[in-house]
Amino acid sequence: METETVTSKPSYQPDYSKAILVGAQVRGAKPLLPMSESLDELAQLAATVEIEEAGRLMQTVHRIEAATFIGSGKVEELVDLVHETKAGTVIFDDELSPRHQRELAERLGENTKLLDRSALILDIFSRHARTREGALQVELAQYEYRLPRLTRQWTHLSRQAGGRSGTGGVGLRGPGETQLEVDRRDISRRIAHLKEDIEKVRQQRQIQRQQRRKAGIPVVSLLGYTNAGKSTLLKALSGADVYIADQLFATLDPTTRRVSLLSGRQVLVTDTVGFIQKLPTTLIAAFRATLEEITEADVILHVVDTSHPDVSAHIEAVEDILAEMDVPQDLTRILVWNKIDRWGDQPLPYSPETYVHQVKISAETGEGIDDLLRELEEISSTTLLRVSLLIPYNRGEVLSQLHDVARVLQTESVEEGSRIEVEIPRHLMERFESYRI
Repeated sequence: METETVTSKPSYQPDYSKAILVGAQVRGAKPLLPMSESLDELAQLAATVEIEEAGRLMQTVHRIEAATFIGSGKVEELVDLVHETKAGTVIFDDELSPRHQRELAERLGENTKLLDRSALILDIFSRHARTREGALQVELAQYEYRLPRLTRQWTHLSRQAGGRSGTGGVGLRGPGETQLEVDRRDISRRIAHLKEDIEKVRQQRQIQRQQRRKAGIPVVSLLGYTNAGKSTLLKALSGADVYIADQLFATLDPTTRRVSLLSGRQVLVTDTVGFIQKLPTTLIAAFRATLEEITEADVILHVVDTSHPDVSAHIEAVEDILAEMDVPQDLTRILVWNKIDRWGDQPLPYSPETYVHQVKISAETGEGIDDLLRELEEISSTTLLRVSLLIPYNRGEVLSQLHDVARVLQTESVEEGSRIEVEIPRHLMERFESYRI
């Protein structure tokens, strides 16, 4: 038994509403945010679930330690800081492996609740999901995160019920083995069931997108770093009632509203889940049905908080996630510099060359909204191509795909196949270029 292991109960009552934040950075690495600023963001995430920062521990390492993430010496400091502050919770700013969680939980003791950034974000998502679709996606992400982390102390999903973290360090033999295996099978079955339900949601969304294509209404997708002001912008554009709160991940469920441009032409604007650096991969996978709204849009409005000191890192974090989702590079994007009322007349803090279209606005005061509507008007009139295609009769799947993503204007059967005239988003035309007449 190592000397730093803590097994006895502390002489105080731990306060689980207080947390020690822990960050580690590999020497020479270039993260999106400096470690101190990343921990500031972690503190905001913790505050969203009513956990207050009681202290923080930072370390630069040559490599992430295989057993405890931060090394035994730093763990001793962490244990001392926990006792000194009487904090009942420890939150790491990165995702911990199952081994990290077992080793750290054993050293911190059974009265300390151990979380990592991924678990914290999943908890926030579970609290903020307001529709059945959102709840399904969050539940799937939670189970996929937790399955490899099951231990004998963590049966019947005790962590999901808000119990303390598993203490780890215990083998899988003995009386708990059978129940552990039962729990694993139960969770695996639940994951399979959730995936089936979410696939049904995905199919329903495809039908809805197909109906929108038939109506010929351009679709605009709102995205951005969490708390950039997307929901406020949607309300400003549409005038409709939209839930707004000044906190991270206030809204998760996609909201679509009809917006009239200055000419009277209409577009559909969809607000999607906010992004953040180090977003758990299980969440991105689980929210695939929702995030497909982005990939199938005609225009992307990338909303950023101009006044935030890390706005350039926020833009890069969103771009990284879009690349992970395989969002087409040629999909038209407008960079919307929001909260310009807090920035004043200063030059923009950062001007990425990848964005040809950029607009400065304040969704709260209404400044620049007409400029954004004019930009949308100009772009939406050029995003749709009207083309004629010839689809061979033996390529029925291509015809089906066209009906999903394009507005079919006319169909004619000829000797070589189906000759059709469609309006199709420019960025999707590459898929069907070989059939163009």
